[in-house]
Amino acid sequence: MKKIFLCSICNINSGTCNEDCKFCSQSVKYKADIERYKQKPIEQILEEARRLEGLGALGFCLVTAQKGLDDKTLDFVCNVASTLKREVPRLRLIACNGTASLEQLKELKRSGVSAYNHNLETSRDFYPQVCTTHPWDERYETCENVNASGLKLISGGIFGMGETPEDRLSMLNSLKELNPISVPLNFYHHNPALPLNPNPLSVDEALELIRLSRKVLDKADRIMIAGGREITFKERQSEIFEAGANSIVIGNYLTTAGREADVDLKMLQELGFEIATTPEDK
Repeated sequence: MKKIFLCSICNINSGTCNEDCKFCSQSVKYKADIERYKQKPIEQILEEARRLEGLGALGFCLVTAQKGLDDKTLDFVCNVASTLKREVPRLRLIACNGTASLEQLKELKRSGVSAYNHNLETSRDFYPQVCTTHPWDERYETCENVNASGLKLISGGIFGMGETPEDRLSMLNSLKELNPISVPLNFYHHNPALPLNPNPLSVDEALELIRLSRKVLDKADRIMIAGGREITFKERQSEIFEAGANSIVIGNYLTTAGREADVDLKMLQELGFEIATTPEDK
């Protein structure tokens, strides 16, 4: 029986990024109507972790909204990770804190983090159309640092930002070079404050992109459907698994609400899937 990996996201630092990524409502530049805070109280983070573990989440991702790790943020994430590792030991801790050096990543690993998520977002050629404050090559380099650190690499991107089919294939081929264990596929969800407003993908287009991702990234353990799942696939969400996905984000996203967890769990049960309980599950 096919097993589905459930991942969850915890926005431990929200809406404080100074970069100009046109796809991201957490940039202070666009003044999107979202909740903004510097550091979420560790008691609240722990409460969220326990609740999501209870729903079957195996991965718990600690996200900070900024370009990369600085000393203060690194200390905070390491403190949170150490606490979670002690209090909720079954959860696989993932950090997602922007660009990071090899030594910073090793420090996260020592604190109990097992994987690092840093998305390429799109192709190298298209990236300057959606971000000008830091280069795509810096993102790629951070992914290389993750591989060198001993952490598991999680890296993917966003479809539907106005990129061409060639851009999509280019991104997937770049990901293939990096050999991530898990590939989050996001589908652009427009916020009215953002300058990026392309035509949305159809359900059939999005399903075909999952198939393409699975074909190109044949060595990845997991193809995870993340942001934009609900608005892109609507009532056809069950079809993502036929297309090659074997992981989803359960619960809320960074600045948008996800589908109710019990609805997702019921869908998986009706499809005959089991929930993965260890990273080694197939």
